[in-house]
Amino acid sequence: MHRLLNDAFRTVVPGGEERHGPLPPLLLVLTVVTGLVDAVSYLALGHVFVANMTGNVVFLGFALAGAEGLSAVASLAAMASFLAGALAGGRLGTRFAAHRGHLLASATAVQTVLVAVTVVAAAVSDGQVSSGVRYTLIVFLGLAMGLQNAVARRLGVPDLTTTVLTLTLTGLAADSGAAGGAAPRPGRRILSVLAMFLGALGGGLLVLHDRLVPVLGLAAVLLAAVAVATHRLSASGAGWLRPQPAPPAQR
Repeated sequence: MHRLLNDAFRTVVPGGEERHGPLPPLLLVLTVVTGLVDAVSYLALGHVFVANMTGNVVFLGFALAGAEGLSAVASLAAMASFLAGALAGGRLGTRFAAHRGHLLASATAVQTVLVAVTVVAAAVSDGQVSSGVRYTLIVFLGLAMGLQNAVARRLGVPDLTTTVLTLTLTGLAADSGAAGGAAPRPGRRILSVLAMFLGALGGGLLVLHDRLVPVLGLAAVLLAAVAVATHRLSASGAGWLRPQPAPPAQR
């Protein structure tokens, strides 16, 4: 338990010697954003994900099989937007390959603009999700989440992909002491799961009470906060700014 709590504390309040510097807490905030955004996409946009592409592939199969309440077009639109965002994230990763701070700051600034567009679209429609608003939100949120996923992958912080938790949860069990493992970063893994859960819970409560604009606005504010914080922290010449090897791909 002491190890778990210590690891969680060091994730939220990293010391100056940490090789990833302030990236872990910043990526935890982005994980909360993912929960908020997927709450909007699944609950308000007709059972589609804009961050979880595994779910979208499954939903696409269900829709093509004739399942009610699912749209193949919506799933394809989300997947195409996500891929376009990931492509943009890859380009940013190449442009800022030598400076992780500039990479994250630039990416979250772009994300803020993309999510701000959805805030405006939802506000103009008074929170009513017409077909036009639905696809506007799917496309712009998909772009933002694809960008985030690509950049998190390039940053290479273990157990903080910000959009997927399958291997994080697997690692919690498979690497635990009960399985005979060394259980690396248990606190960080639990915090990652908790961050996604809290984002989904908060987003779900707001969406189910017809608060679409506030939940999108909250996501935009969190992204803007990460962009500003990263920009300020990047002014130093700290070691965490240098690129790190990417961790194994997570699904």
